[in-house]
Amino acid sequence: MKYLSTRGEVTGLTFEEALCSGFVQDGGMLLPEEVPVISEDKLKSWSGLSYRDLAKKITPKFVAEDEIPREDLFGLIDAAVMKINHPETAPVARLPSGLNILELFHGITWAFKDLPLSFVGLFLSYFLAKRKKHLTLLTATSGDTGSAAIESVRGQEWIDIICMFPLGRCSRIQELQMTTVIDDNVHVYRGEGTSDDFDMLMKACFKDVEFARKHNLGTINSFNWARIMMQIVHYFHAYLQVCHVCGEEVEIVIPTGGCGNLVAGCIARKMGLPIKIVCAVNKNDIVARIIDKGDFSPERAQMSLAPAMDIQMILNMERVWYLFSDGDYQLVNQLMTQFEKTGKTQVPESLKQKIQLAVSTFVVSDDMIKKTMRKCWDENNYLVCPHTATAVAYHYHKLEQPSLQDKLPQICIATASPAKFQEAVIAAGLELPPNDAVLKIESLPTKCEDFQKGCDWNTVLRQKVEEISNRFLARNVS
Repeated sequence: MKYLSTRGEVTGLTFEEALCSGFVQDGGMLLPEEVPVISEDKLKSWSGLSYRDLAKKITPKFVAEDEIPREDLFGLIDAAVMKINHPETAPVARLPSGLNILELFHGITWAFKDLPLSFVGLFLSYFLAKRKKHLTLLTATSGDTGSAAIESVRGQEWIDIICMFPLGRCSRIQELQMTTVIDDNVHVYRGEGTSDDFDMLMKACFKDVEFARKHNLGTINSFNWARIMMQIVHYFHAYLQVCHVCGEEVEIVIPTGGCGNLVAGCIARKMGLPIKIVCAVNKNDIVARIIDKGDFSPERAQMSLAPAMDIQMILNMERVWYLFSDGDYQLVNQLMTQFEKTGKTQVPESLKQKIQLAVSTFVVSDDMIKKTMRKCWDENNYLVCPHTATAVAYHYHKLEQPSLQDKLPQICIATASPAKFQEAVIAAGLELPPNDAVLKIESLPTKCEDFQKGCDWNTVLRQKVEEISNRFLARNVS
């Protein structure tokens, strides 16, 4: 398996090259040159497999054996799954009214990103230790990615990570999960703005190709192909958990922010998994506008009860366009060139219609998030986080609309534990049970640097990158 850019100028990359790169030279994002197809018989043979064993069936489709021998690959999968604090890895809560919730929050930071990023961290360590090569990872976060990324690489000899988050736009626990990590290879910054501001700051470093190569820059958020690859497993696992018979269609509802999870779902569908995807979004509804109207025109994000979904710069959308246009990189290039020049672009009607055959959307207000959290608790004694509530809100909406009763098996993705979002739980008029892990993190020392008002953040970031590189060189010379 080789990898290419959505914009057509970069092809033939190995898995290792795809893993360790940041943005691609032509400005695009990486995808496999071919999407492997899984037959219905093969899918049936996977019924009953554990999450771990399912990962061992899917991952080799994307990683050549001469890059990671199967014994090594399966060992890395075992090591990543062992970091999850649940015997089933990704259990399904089966609640009344047909509400099925795939719990992907049993990792270290209580978010769905723990599992795929555990894999990414181990893959990186595997290659970098072999090459004795250092990598500096840049990541911008709206909340959950940062802490999961940090946990996946903290303390690693060959990796430093710079994580940037917006001051006052993350929950208190999200912030503490980043700032209480004091390992020497972890560097956390916060500043007034949005996660989109930091995404653009990060992208500027990668667009300076000479700088990115000199300091060996990479990223670990959803730009990184390996994270998308591991999230594909979620979809096969979810499908096999709720389908009545293999081959029937299943509706999977995902709380949607930067659309990395959407890309994984679209690839799973292209592999032959019979799913329909519903993107549940909060009041920052750009994903709905892109899919429903073809309108990619970001606005300044409003603060919301579901902060990890406040992203406006949906850069993963170019992967979606590439997949549904059958690899028309010229079209993707045209759309993204227009966006980068003007700050907006319009998706052609033909492409929009293709996407809509597989993906629909549902917009959820903060008020609806609170009502859904209360309803789910009152009816099931089951507490959901504000992000998961957007997916559950769609489930309740569908129950109330006779025209939507298509009888498809359905599963909602739970992307985080409510313990991370105390503010939203209180706003919904609910209470969190006592949590020793929360009490512990609140008592830990913190380490964080601030982007000061009026300073050149780009210069500060580049100086930190250079400082990290110089420190690594000095350590190895001595």
